[in-house]
This record gives sequence, structure tokens and C-alpha cells, in this order.
Amino acid sequence: MRKTAEFVSPKHPDKLCDRISDNILDYCLTQDPNSRVAIEVQGGHGFININGEITTNIKSELPINDLVEEVVGNGYRIQVKITQQSSEIAQGVDTGGAGDQGIMIGYACNDNDEMVPEEYRLARDLCRYIYDSHEYDGKTQVTIDSENNITHIVASFQNTPYEELDHRTYEWLENQGVNPHSITRYLNPAGDWEQGGFDADAGLTGRKLVVDNYGPRVPIGGGAYSGKDPSKVDRSAAYMARYIAVQELKFCNKVDSDDTEIYCQLSYAIGRKEPIQAVCWNQDGESWNVEDHYEVYPNDIIEFLDLKKPIYYETAHWGAYGNGFKWDEE
Repeated sequence: MRKTAEFVSPKHPDKLCDRISDNILDYCLTQDPNSRVAIEVQGGHGFININGEITTNIKSELPINDLVEEVVGNGYRIQVKITQQSSEIAQGVDTGGAGDQGIMIGYACNDNDEMVPEEYRLARDLCRYIYDSHEYDGKTQVTIDSENNITHIVASFQNTPYEELDHRTYEWLENQGVNPHSITRYLNPAGDWEQGGFDADAGLTGRKLVVDNYGPRVPIGGGAYSGKDPSKVDRSAAYMARYIAVQELKFCNKVDSDDTEIYCQLSYAIGRKEPIQAVCWNQDGESWNVEDHYEVYPNDIIEFLDLKKPIYYETAHWGAYGNGFKWDEE
């Protein structure tokens, strides 16, 4: 069966919104590691709207305009509506409970050293390769067959003429040890384009959730990541689920198990620290509980993975998995 995944560049309008959200989050955590942050950004066509909740001990006014300009430059009308976190939510989080209900899925596989689906790794790698020389809005897509051989690629990049895109994808395929002439390539299939980013489309925080996870091969249970401090299990427990999946697969590999894929599901009720479920399963559906073997209470996850540090802006560029973050490598 063929498998396909896509990736988008950091200049894609949805990613611009993710990056603004996480830039604001990182600023707050730098000034006050206990900040509670939930920031949504919607931008496009000259306007940027920033909405959400921030509770922090930072004494000075937040430099929102500066934080936005660090990502997208100036020239936008910025509208800000930020209030404090709801006291009713806070009373559950203050006692160590989850900041919301949620179902988070972690995953690891033996497709490659990054332990992510091969089609996803290739789509990201291709996107990064093109972006290294053409830092614009863009998207890539890679299809592989049942033997993980590349069969098709799609690449659309702003301000990148077909000839340049042809050259970059040709080089990338050769670097993968693949004959470029054996691959079907769709390069700027709608034609070359110059208008991109917020000039062409509106963007929204969290809208590239599949790209932020593992691609369409792996189920998604929780919410978006960007703009959320680690008290939100949408983010922290998703990272912990990835950590657990990686550790379980490493153990399986060490004992020469037949397991090649490990899934981990963590689920919570708002305000409660005990997970409703903490379970792993393999590619054959065989499952086992992991609650007694790992830190799965929200505050314990935060401490174990050191999640009060300003690390989130980087995750909004090329994803949180397979990029050397702590939940990948312990």
C-alpha cells in the first residue's frame, strides 16, 4: 500500500501563526516560567488578530507587536485581545490537574533513525532542503510504496521558478540514492507563483495539526500545540506519549522483539492529575498499560521533560518529533 505525507515551510501562513503564538509563549516563559498561556493567532491580508489568555507575573506590558514583527516583519495591523486564564480552569491546574481534557497519541517506528514514518520524514526533509535556498511559503508531499521506495513527489514553492525547483528536487532525490528519472514529480503544478504567505492566504494557529504530529499514518486525539504552555496536556502529554513510545520501541529492539511500531495513548479529565488511560500497543494491536512505569501526572511530565523552558518556538518550524528534543532522545 502506498503512503503519503506532506510538510509545509515555516513561511506558510498557518505556520506563521504557530510561530507567532509560540514566540509569545517563549517570551512569557523566559520572564516567568510559571506563566499560563493559551494564545491563538489569525492572520492574513494585512491584518493579524491575537486572542487568548495569559496569566503571568511579568510586571511590564507584553511587547506583542515586537514579538509579531520578529516573525513576519512590520506593515500589519495588529489587533490584540488577551485576558487572564479563567479562575475556574486555574483552580484545577493549581492543584496539579490537567489544564483540559484530552487524548494524546505518541508514536515511534523503525522506519528510520528518527523513529517517525518514512513518508513523513521524507516530506519534511524535502521541504527543508528546498527552503534552505528558497526561504518562502511552500509545501511538499512525498508518496512511497510498501517497500518505502519513493514513487511521487509534489513541491510548490513561492518565488521559485520551475527550473530551480526541478534542480533542487533532482539534487534531493540523488542524495536519497534515487534515480530522479524514475520518480513522478509535480513541481509548481498550478504554475509558478509569487504571492504567498499572508499576502495570498489567511493562516490560523493549530491548523497544521497533522504536519505537527506524524503525518496521516498515525491517529490524532488531542488538540493543537502552538501557543499553549505545558500545563495544557494537549502539548505536554503528547510529548510524553512520544517519549514513552520511543522508549518502549527501543526496549523491543534491544530484546529482538518483532514489534516495529509502538503507539502510546494518554488521556485526561480537566482538573485531574491521574490519567484516565496510559496504554501502549504495537502494530498488531497487542496492548499493555504503562502508567506504573513512567511519569504521567501533568506536573511530573513538566518536570521530567523540563517543559518550563522557552523551547517551543523551534518546534513550530520543523515539528516536535525526530528533531532531537528531549522527548526523542532520553
